[in-house]
Amino acid sequence: MDTIFALASAQGKAGVAVIRVSGPHARTAAEDMCGATLPSRGMRFHQLSDVSGEHLDEALVLSFQAPASFTGEDVVEFQTHGSSATISAMLRSLSEHDALRLAEPGEFTRRAMENGKLDLAQVEGLADLIDAETEAQRKQAQVILAGDLGKLAESWRSDLIRAASLLEAVIDFADEEVPTDVTPEVRSLLSRVTADLEREAANVKIAERIRTGFEVAIVGPPNVGKSTLLNALAGREAAITSEFAGTTRDIIEVRMDLSGLPVTLLDTAGLRDTEDYVEGIGIQRAKDRADSADLRVFLSESLGDLRITPQSEDIHVRPKGDLSGEQPGSISGLTGAGITQLVDDISERLLNRASGRGIATRDRHRIAMITALAAMSNVSMILDSGPDQYDIAAEELRTAIRSLESLVGRVDVENLLDEIFASFCLGK
Repeated sequence: MDTIFALASAQGKAGVAVIRVSGPHARTAAEDMCGATLPSRGMRFHQLSDVSGEHLDEALVLSFQAPASFTGEDVVEFQTHGSSATISAMLRSLSEHDALRLAEPGEFTRRAMENGKLDLAQVEGLADLIDAETEAQRKQAQVILAGDLGKLAESWRSDLIRAASLLEAVIDFADEEVPTDVTPEVRSLLSRVTADLEREAANVKIAERIRTGFEVAIVGPPNVGKSTLLNALAGREAAITSEFAGTTRDIIEVRMDLSGLPVTLLDTAGLRDTEDYVEGIGIQRAKDRADSADLRVFLSESLGDLRITPQSEDIHVRPKGDLSGEQPGSISGLTGAGITQLVDDISERLLNRASGRGIATRDRHRIAMITALAAMSNVSMILDSGPDQYDIAAEELRTAIRSLESLVGRVDVENLLDEIFASFCLGK
């Protein structure tokens, strides 16, 4: 396997830069630059030189011997000064070694998976952790990175393998009298796995929302202060405001962190009948996005005037509280009256939803679990037909097992790998 290298820390000027080298020639290349033998494991301070002997930098050099490294290979990391010139000189010097090449995006992590240091779900958790912007995203990514989904999948897989082995034992001894009816135990195993899978599949949407962000739409008639409210919540002039109705025609999005949750606020066009073609497009888009949003904040005097039916958890506040004497249930984007209470109400509703999240976080996980559930449902029906159909039931169980194995990348995921690892930076 090639020896690869890349900058593992962020691009740009910094106090310290980390350059990672992984592969069979990592130690040899590092020792050439250090002019000394490196320990199999540990750290030392070294003067670094290029192949011509010219001084490059002073660096802390860390060495890791396979398999006790992130990638499972021999790894060396250089902690150098973080100037752009130093980084460029280091990378240029490493590229002069014939046995080394620049890593591709995500190649270090891909090698970690190929060498059994991470499963595919953990790789996805690592990607989510790198992209995490809020506390909820960080905690959720840490659960996946810790391997909890893989442990669950292995537990389900073990139960299904046990069920399949029971059925196959009956098939193998079809000409003999089997002393025990295996059907009750098989049904018990199926019931237990089915309950877990149904729960996890149902909660994927919430976990995915934590990963990608909840959407909260501000909905109401024209000129009630939706854009002013959005600006107040965002703490900046994100939307144009004016006294003229119909100013907002397209959807304006503002990303926020509310109580550790990623939330995108949507300022939508005012809902009304109009003959203006462009405004009509904006109103239709407002309806579509409001319908698909996780939560709606209705800003209006009365809900009866709107063309969208509120859901049970939606919030209704009266607009322009500064003009109505700041009555209970009113809000003002100008004075800030009611803003804190609105933020608390939004946070409470979304936190309640987030509390029901599962471990699986992606639609890929949900599809794999639904496929397994469908196969297991077929097994339950086939069992009613008696031992003559057990060979078909066993094959359906193998389908379910393969679906669960795809969760952690054991089978049928090659077409996903390039897409997943392309989202990583070069040094990861």
